Amino acid sequence: MYVRNGDELQRSGKEETGLPNGETMLDLNQYSSQDASADAAPDEQRKKYGNGAPPRHDDQSEPAEGDKEEGADALPVPGSLDEFRVMLEREIGLGASFDVVAREMTFGERRTLLFFMNGLVKDDVLTEVLKRLTYLQPEQLSGDALHAFFTHYVPAVQVDKETKFHDAVAAVLAGAAGLFVEREGTVLLIDAKNFPGRNPEEPTLERVVRGSRDGFVETLMVNVSLVRRRLRDPGLRYEIMQIGRRTKTDVSISYIEDIADPELVEAIRSKLKAVKLDGLPLADKQLEEATVKRGWNPYPLVRYSERPDVVAAQLLEGSVAVFVDTTPSVMLLPTTFFDLVQHAEENRQTPFIGTYLRWVRYFGIFASLFLLPLWFLFVIQPDLKPASLAFIGPQEVGKIPLFLQFLLVEIGVDLMRLAAVHTPTPLAAAMSLVAAILIGDIAVQTGLFINEVVLYMAIAAIGMFATPSYELGLANRIVRIVLIIAVALFSVPGFVVVSTAILVLLVLERSFNRPYMWPFIPFDARAMLAILIRKPVLLSRQRPNLLRPQQRDKMPGKAK
Repeated sequence: MYVRNGDELQRSGKEETGLPNGETMLDLNQYSSQDASADAAPDEQRKKYGNGAPPRHDDQSEPAEGDKEEGADALPVPGSLDEFRVMLEREIGLGASFDVVAREMTFGERRTLLFFMNGLVKDDVLTEVLKRLTYLQPEQLSGDALHAFFTHYVPAVQVDKETKFHDAVAAVLAGAAGLFVEREGTVLLIDAKNFPGRNPEEPTLERVVRGSRDGFVETLMVNVSLVRRRLRDPGLRYEIMQIGRRTKTDVSISYIEDIADPELVEAIRSKLKAVKLDGLPLADKQLEEATVKRGWNPYPLVRYSERPDVVAAQLLEGSVAVFVDTTPSVMLLPTTFFDLVQHAEENRQTPFIGTYLRWVRYFGIFASLFLLPLWFLFVIQPDLKPASLAFIGPQEVGKIPLFLQFLLVEIGVDLMRLAAVHTPTPLAAAMSLVAAILIGDIAVQTGLFINEVVLYMAIAAIGMFATPSYELGLANRIVRIVLIIAVALFSVPGFVVVSTAILVLLVLERSFNRPYMWPFIPFDARAMLAILIRKPVLLSRQRPNLLRPQQRDKMPGKAK
C-alpha cells in the first residue's frame, strides 16, 4: 500500500488492488500529514470515522443521515497529488470508467491535475485554459499559487474554489472541470458544461395555431433561459438545490419575489428539501410523488407545462414553477381542477373565439365523463328518457351484454392508445386503419358490439384527447369506468351516489393548502366568470385570490 510519510508516498508490500501500472490503493486510515490545514482530517472526523476514513458509497451498512452530512462530505481535499489521484480512483472510478478523464501537467514547477467527465464539458474551453497555463514561469507562482491560478491564470468566466473533496467530485459529476493544484488543498472548479441535448421544439401536447414554436428541453439551463427571455423582471428568482443521494438531480424553484406568496414559496421549498431518495431518474414525476402525498387519488394535483410562455404567464399570476433537470416539463404549483382544463390556444385568439373554444373543450370533457354512463342508464331504465329522447337506445342487442361491451371497448381504446405511443411514426397511419376498419367495423358486423356503443365510446375518447392535461384525461377515464360499473350494479342510486362521492372527494382535496375545486367550491363569482369567459387582456386586471399574491393588481392605476 501507499503510506503517508511526510511529503512522499512510499510503497509497502501489503495487498494488491489491481490499479493500473501495478499501483496499489491508498489506505486513507493510515496517513498523517505535516500540513494540518490541507492534509489532516479534523479531530471530529477522526473520532467518527476512525482516523479520517470516509464512508464508501457502496457500503452495505449506511451510517446515519446526519453522520454522512457532517463526516463524509466534510472530507478535505488532500495536499498531495498522488493521494488525490488515488481518492479519485476510489470514489469515481478513475482508470475504471472510460468517461472519467484526468490530465496531469506541471505549470511553473507546480504539479496539477485536471479531471472532468468526458462528454459533459467543452473541450475548446479547457484547451484554452491549458494553453494559457503553459506560459507560467516558476517565479510567477513563488507566493500563493492558488490565488495566482484563481485570480490571474485561469481564463474562464466562472471559476470557484472548493476545499471539500466530495463537493468537488459532485460538481465535476454535474459537468464542471476540476483543477487540482498540489500542496494547496483546494480544487478550482471551472464551469465548462456542455450537456448533450436537443434544440427547443414545439411540444406535442400543447400545440397552438398562433404562437411560439419553442418548448422546454431536457437541459435545465436552457429551460430557465427560455422563461427569462420572456420575463425580464428583476424580481424573478431561481433557487437551485440538489435532490437524490446518488443522482444529485438539479431542481430549481422559480417565482417572482414581490408577487408570489412567501408562505407558499417556503412550503414548496421545505417539501423539496425534505425529500430523501436515492435519486430521481424519472425526474419530475418521482419528485411529484415524493412531495405531493395524495395516496390513490387519480386526479393530478400538479399542473405540467412544456411551454415557456405558459410558465411565464403563470409566474406573473403568482404561481411557483419547479424546474427539474433532464425533463422537458415544468411543474406549476399550486393547481386546481379548472387550471388543468385551460389551454394556451384560448389566449391566442380573440376573446369571443377564445370563449367559444373554451366552451367546446368543456363540453368534450363533460362528455368524456358522463355521456356513456348516462346512455347506459337510459338503456337500463327507458322510463327515465323524456319523449324527445325516445330514439336513444340500441335497436338490437349484441351477442354479449352491454356492460361487458363497455369494458371491452374501454380496454380496446387504451390498447390502441398504447400501441400508438409505441408505433413508429411511418407505421402510425397503418395502425389507425387496422384499428378503425378491422377492429371497429368488423366487430360491429359480427355482432360483438352494437353501433351505439362504438359511437358513444368514440365521442368519449375524443373528449378525453381534447383535455389539455394528459393526467386529467386519464383520471376522467377511470371515473367513467367507475360510473359505468355503478350504473350496472345499482342503476340510478349508483350513478348519483358515485358522482356525489367523487365531487366530495375533489372538494376535500387540496394542493399545497389550496382548495382543489376553487372557484366552484368555495365559490368565487369573479374568478368563476373568468373561467367561463375568456376576458380581454385589458379587463383582466387582478390576480387570483387563490394564490394570495402580494400584489393583487396586474396593471397599476394611472399616476396622479
